[in-house]
Order: sequence, then C-alpha cells, then structure tokens
Amino acid sequence: MRGRVRLVVPLALLLALVAPARAQSPLVAELEVVATRYHENPRRLDALRDGLERAARTDPHPDILIAFARVCFIWGDVRATTTGQKLDAYDRGRRAAERAIEAAPRNARAHLWFGINSGRWGQTKGVVRSLFLLPTVQEAIRAALELDPTLAAAYALAGNVYYEVPGLLGGDLDESERLFRKGLELNPRFTGMRVGLAKTLIRKKRFAEARQQLRAVLGELSPTNPADWTLKDTPDARALLEAIGERR
Repeated sequence: MRGRVRLVVPLALLLALVAPARAQSPLVAELEVVATRYHENPRRLDALRDGLERAARTDPHPDILIAFARVCFIWGDVRATTTGQKLDAYDRGRRAAERAIEAAPRNARAHLWFGINSGRWGQTKGVVRSLFLLPTVQEAIRAALELDPTLAAAYALAGNVYYEVPGLLGGDLDESERLFRKGLELNPRFTGMRVGLAKTLIRKKRFAEARQQLRAVLGELSPTNPADWTLKDTPDARALLEAIGERR
C-alpha cells in the first residue's frame, strides 16, 4: 500500500528473538556446586573433569570451555599427585580458556581462567624458568579487570603475580598488597586472598598485621569457598603462623 512502510524482519533474526535462552549444561551447573564443596568428595572432580573434557569436544560453547578450564585448575591443585600431572592439568586448562577467549573475547572469566592456569603452570615449572609467560598472564589480568572490575579472583591472581615475581623482574610487594586489599574489599570472605595478603605482609616484615590476617582466616565462619578454606587456606594459615612465631 502506497505511503505505508513495510518492516521486514529476517526469519533468522525473528527466530533468535523468540527462541529460549540456551540451557546451562548440567555439568557446568554441577561444577558450580562442586568447586566450593570438593573437600566432601574429591573423587567427584575426576568424573567432572572427564565429562567436561568430552563436552568441550562435542559442544565447545564458552561456558563449557571455561568450566573445563576451571576444573582443570582445581584438579591440578587437589588431585594431581606428580609434577607432570599438575603441568598437564594446568596446560589443558589454559588451552581450553584460550579457546573460550577466541569464541567470546569479551568474557572476563575466560581471560581469568586463562591467566590462572597459565600462572599456576609457570609457578609449577619455577618462576625463573617461566618468566616468558609473565606478559601473557599480565595481559589476561588486564583484560579480565577491564571487562569486569568487580572480579575478585582477578585481584587475587594479580596480587600473587606481584608477590611471586622477583623485584628485579617486575615483582612489587606494595602493588601486591594493594591488589589483595582491593580484592578483599570486594569479597572479605575470600580466604585465599587473605592468605596471600598475609604472605605479602610477612615478606614486608609486618608480622603483627600478618598474624591478624591469618587468624581471620582460621576464624572465618562463612568462607566464600569452604573447600579451599578446608584443604588449602586453613593449613597454609596455620603453617605461616607457626613459621613467624612471635616475631615483631
């Protein structure tokens, strides 16, 4: 009809507008639970890792790739019994996260888990032997925080990088402390972050402040990650308190 403008919506776009959102993979949903409760049944990580690896091959959706990267990191920390197993787990994790970045470059969690797995792989190899990875990890941190400045785990990763790397090669204890404190502002119950801050304070010879942080870890009643608190952070806090004794 003359004078009337016809609005034509392409069929593909129309279907996209009315189609339901993609359902979350049951394995991804399960990992969300197991990632903070794995201390109750650590063997469940084995099945989840294998299942997510198969899922990533058949359906390489960014959420599945990120979940696989995440479970690889946890498995390497908790279930691997040799250095070789750890290195393999972290390497699989970083490669999965890299694929997620290629598919979804603006996904902050993809950059985060690429950085976490790359950093742990380097830490396991030895800091000096893996310094070539430092710019890669720093870029992952930068991208993750640029995309999501509230991502507390990215501050934990950044704080650990500045703590671990020797000062002559870019390490900075003041920057490490600043990043850990920023992360704790976002998530005060992130006990792994608090242990990292305590280690930084110990290296700066601020023992009283470090003890305060470590005792806060031991006294935390509602940790963000009960599994990490049980198997990692509490033992680390006790060992550090014993190591510094009553030093002032």
